[in-house]
Amino acid sequence: MKFTQVFLKISLFSFLISPLAFVTAAEYMDKTPFQLSRAFSPGVISKGGKIVWVAGQTATKDNEGKDISNNFEAQVKQVFSQIDAVMKDAGGSVGNIVQMTVFIKESRYGDRFVEMRKDVFKNGNYPGSALITVTNFARPGIEIEIQAVGVIGDECSAENRCSIKK
Repeated sequence: MKFTQVFLKISLFSFLISPLAFVTAAEYMDKTPFQLSRAFSPGVISKGGKIVWVAGQTATKDNEGKDISNNFEAQVKQVFSQIDAVMKDAGGSVGNIVQMTVFIKESRYGDRFVEMRKDVFKNGNYPGSALITVTNFARPGIEIEIQAVGVIGDECSAENRCSIKK
């Protein structure tokens, strides 16, 4: 068999099994009612997998180029879209996020952000998180910045717990 044929067969096999490698993200620890109401996990356990460090994401334009300066909700949606794109480039998705640090300009948006985060992580596997109010951002019109860490292809999951509490 020629090298190119072997390479193509290995590549095809890798492509076919690759989605299976990303089914588990990590083990999201049990949450109290308060933690569920605020859409965060007390901790996320990972063992192995590929770690993706996502730089702080901001947006004043959406994917279509529309100006979303000073529009908190539009920026939240756009920033999560950008995080998802980074994670997809690495072979995962926003569902593989295990930790995030969220900076918002106005504390009055804290509860709204929590509700929007629940829509992003519908399965209840919320990242460990911090929500911090800041005075301002580096560019005018920015309302939110999210920095995140994702783990793709981890050994830990709800089905394969790595915590002491099994």
